[in-house]
Amino acid sequence: MPFIIVTSLFALWGFANDITNPLVAAFRTIMEISNAKAALIQMAFYGGYATMAIPAALFVRKYSYKKAIILGLVLYATGALLFIPAAQFEMFGFFLASLYILTFGLAFLETTANPYILSMGAEETSTRRLNLAQAFNPLGSIFGMFIASQVILASLQSDLRNSSGDLIFETLSLAEKSVIRTHDLAVIRNPYVVLGLVVIGMIVLFLVAKMPNTRSENPQSSVKSSFQRLYKNVVYRQGVIAQIFYVGVQIMCWTFIIHYAENLGLSKAEAQRYNMVAMGLFILFRFVSTFLMRFFNARKLLMAFAMGGMMTIAGTIFIQGMGGLYALVATSAFMSLMFPTIYGISLEGIGEDTTLGAAGLVMAIVGGALMPPLQGMIIDLESVLGLPAVNFSFILPFICFVVIARFGLVTAHLQKQSSR
Repeated sequence: MPFIIVTSLFALWGFANDITNPLVAAFRTIMEISNAKAALIQMAFYGGYATMAIPAALFVRKYSYKKAIILGLVLYATGALLFIPAAQFEMFGFFLASLYILTFGLAFLETTANPYILSMGAEETSTRRLNLAQAFNPLGSIFGMFIASQVILASLQSDLRNSSGDLIFETLSLAEKSVIRTHDLAVIRNPYVVLGLVVIGMIVLFLVAKMPNTRSENPQSSVKSSFQRLYKNVVYRQGVIAQIFYVGVQIMCWTFIIHYAENLGLSKAEAQRYNMVAMGLFILFRFVSTFLMRFFNARKLLMAFAMGGMMTIAGTIFIQGMGGLYALVATSAFMSLMFPTIYGISLEGIGEDTTLGAAGLVMAIVGGALMPPLQGMIIDLESVLGLPAVNFSFILPFICFVVIARFGLVTAHLQKQSSR
């Protein structure tokens, strides 16, 4: 029962991740800002992880998994409900602050839930077990994408186009734009309010459920010593770097697929449907990769999937038209195993340092804050080296896959050496 309840959290933060990704394109139009500024949505969202991961780990060390989860849910609900005043004041910065606080809660949940799942069984099957639990994360994600597509993007009056495909919003007077902006911000607000109420229900569930009131390690052990051991651990150190680049590639591909499709003449709502197909592939291949780990080394499988991602992203860059969009959609299949596999490999054998180690890997989610604004800056250029800027911008995900492939290769070699 604890495994089932904790696994439900994976879907809960997956929903938050992927109802938020399309907001970059939505706010760009509604608030009439650049792609780079709109991508600050991702900086606020994933910056919250970087800010709160270590405090969350220290909280777990002092108290327990259950108390950390409850606090995380409280922060999650608070951030979601702050969308009410954010929409009322119509301030982009207020929305950024709300998302920042919301992800304080997600940092607590991820720092707690991932190592908790790893601890529920034998260490040799921990990576496979985490892949199974993480498989429910994209189920929440695809529901978030569905709500974003059918409830948010499809209802935005600012995204209506004329017969020539041009945005009507851009031709309106300031007064007309103001009315539409108020309507569209309310459309964005409402799902987050419902989400906040659902999270409050989860708080009640955790308060009444009988959960093991455990810590991951001795709270009296030295935090400084833990950090020193983690830094000296080559696999862990490189795992954090690989995770930064993985989260970066995931968020860039799922955020800017809308921009890529819009460049081909599709609406935001139509583009989001392709994002949902990508997530469907992600879910399918998460289960496929979990099955394959019964027969293949996780490190070599990680390297092979990263090389597959490099090939599809190359297609995204150089194939103009729908073929490039299909290649971008296919990239999600290769991303499927990466987060839990990098996570599991990095934490193998670190014992009492697990919680702080997990915090470092959660902080690595900052890759999702740093890289989308860089890609947005490239997209704002319109054209690079004869390619549409949105196509060329996917050179950043390509580089990320190279780093991940190297991590798989290096850790496979180190494992082979240690087994001799």
